[in-house]
Amino acid sequence: QVQLVESGGGLVQPGGSLRLSCAASGSIFNINDMNWYRETPGKERELVALISNIGNTNYAHSVKGRFTISRDNAKNTVYLQMNSLQPEDTAVYFCKMDIMTITNPYRAMPYWGKGTLITVSS
Repeated sequence: QVQLVESGGGLVQPGGSLRLSCAASGSIFNINDMNWYRETPGKERELVALISNIGNTNYAHSVKGRFTISRDNAKNTVYLQMNSLQPEDTAVYFCKMDIMTITNPYRAMPYWGKGTLITVSS
């Protein structure tokens, strides 16, 4: 069984910064892509940032230049450094990892965290 736990959410003023973390635990064999998504009421969940197992990254246009995704493979953890936050960044942020487990080491399956709320407001 695999669990993903996010941390680092909260309230921040416009222009401020936050750093999200998401740690995976359980019977993990390997992790491919690690992702951050966000969701706001009335909108579909959108991909914010992605980092591959070899460190290639991709960002949504709306966050490019402000957010940075990184990973620590030894800790099975992905981070999202968010700078210059704006009210439109307010959302619930979810991490997602494509994980091969010890019992199924040949096929990566998606696992999601429960989400953490970021509120950008003065």
